[in-house]
Amino acid sequence: MDFRYTPRLAELKAAARELAGFLMTYEQACEEQGGLSPGDHQVIRERVRASGLAAINQPAEWGGAGLSVLEQFVVQEELGKLTNALWDVVWRPANALKACTPEQRERWLLPGIRGERRDCVAITEPGAGSDPTALATTAAPDGDGWRLNGEKWFVTVGDVADHILVLALVQPERAPTLFIVDAATPGVRTKRTPRYMHTFVYEHPEIELADVRVGPEHLLGGVGQGYELTKAWFLEERLMIAARTVGAAERALELATAWATERRTFGRRLVDHQLLQGMLADCAIDIATNRALNHQVAWEADNGIDLKLLHAKSALVKVAASEAAGRVVDRCVQIFGGRGYMRENPVERLYRELRVDRIWEGTSEIMRLVVGNHVGKRGVTGLLALPMPAPEPAARPAAVAVAAGPAAVAMSAGPAAGDG
Repeated sequence: MDFRYTPRLAELKAAARELAGFLMTYEQACEEQGGLSPGDHQVIRERVRASGLAAINQPAEWGGAGLSVLEQFVVQEELGKLTNALWDVVWRPANALKACTPEQRERWLLPGIRGERRDCVAITEPGAGSDPTALATTAAPDGDGWRLNGEKWFVTVGDVADHILVLALVQPERAPTLFIVDAATPGVRTKRTPRYMHTFVYEHPEIELADVRVGPEHLLGGVGQGYELTKAWFLEERLMIAARTVGAAERALELATAWATERRTFGRRLVDHQLLQGMLADCAIDIATNRALNHQVAWEADNGIDLKLLHAKSALVKVAASEAAGRVVDRCVQIFGGRGYMRENPVERLYRELRVDRIWEGTSEIMRLVVGNHVGKRGVTGLLALPMPAPEPAARPAAVAVAAGPAAVAMSAGPAAGDG
């Protein structure tokens, strides 16, 4: 095995680190102001465009960066070091939009890839979080279109998005279906914008849909395909959360280590106290093990892993990395002492921000159920084993191949191919 970065991966990591370094200069302002000004967003938008790291999950032929899953992991790790979720200013249109028709692509996806439009995904409801069967938002047939009614919660980026991917049940068969709804459509309104532990660059409003009329051009995929499309979206989001949380943990450890090296107590540096050394060691262990696991799963995703196994592994790395990052940042706050409890400290902000990674896009409990269900149905081999090469076809005897002629060669080749 060769675990070295390719020149391409090294280049992407350097570009992402440079962009993250630029965005870090906006962290304090974002924290103090509860967001950024329109002028700041415009400057950032141009810098993101210039970085070439926008829309990394979209095909190059549509104007995206066209990165592999492993390449995306490398980028997201660096962006995950940012506080105030400033990683989210580096736009990445929902992968469900790949199901767009050519006309929809021109209207919504391509402008989204260019950073001219912004989407958000509305799935969760007051009574439907981890249990999608409790979904209550409906889409009633109305002529050649539908009328949507319902309420969506925790709509991340819903304060700035101009189109919303809404999961609704088409009546009367209650078929889960995705619709692209322009935010300016009559009947769409922000009901409330709650306050949360973290100070995000964007908000997570509650959005109400009251008799929202959409035509057939707003149907994404097909009627009844909503769960499949949202499942693919969840899979990608869980993988990217795993990547970002490892990056966040690494930044916290780097800051805590620098502080422990500088700070002196009882005549010695903090880092010279054995109890603190144990905390730093545990942080390094959490980060190193999860980075290795993340990169393995990303590589597998790029190399033809079974989709059901990938769903289980995305849950596995999401819960492992997010919980490890929580442990790391908690220790780092402790290492800083009172200074770690001040909002001007990036470690304090990471402490608040990383908590949601154990909740959204699938709680840690649901992730364990996904993994456990996979083990119960298919065993542990796929989850634990490293990928093995496909068996090579058995070599046929040279004398037979030469003497027997085409018919005999075809017969002798049959069993060998089947054995493989």
